[in-house]
Amino acid sequence: APDQAPPLNPTARKRMVDRARDYALAHLDEPLSILDVCNHIGTSRRKLQYCFQETLGINPVAFLRTLRLNAARRELRESNRVELVQTVAARWGFWHLSRFSSDYRTLFGETPSQTLQRTHLC
Repeated sequence: APDQAPPLNPTARKRMVDRARDYALAHLDEPLSILDVCNHIGTSRRKLQYCFQETLGINPVAFLRTLRLNAARRELRESNRVELVQTVAARWGFWHLSRFSSDYRTLFGETPSQTLQRTHLC
């Protein structure tokens, strides 16, 4: 069984996290799941979770969410037209607007609407 393998050393854990990160960044515009990442790098969900937790201190789901939140923020900041927050959120795989807004505010200290307003005041 895959869980019977000896634990990975820190270098191997970091390499696995790097491969997962590179794959996620290359496919950021796709609705990527943890299973997709695991299949691509050839590991179990449990091992990937362990490697992320040990290397970055967060789980891979939180990591993917943070990547998508950053992409949404970049789009809101670079938009040359008034875009609905809901449209941007959906484009980056956030289907629950209130959850998106809450996670966004936690990460960036402002709501998506505030980011948009600031962008268009300049």
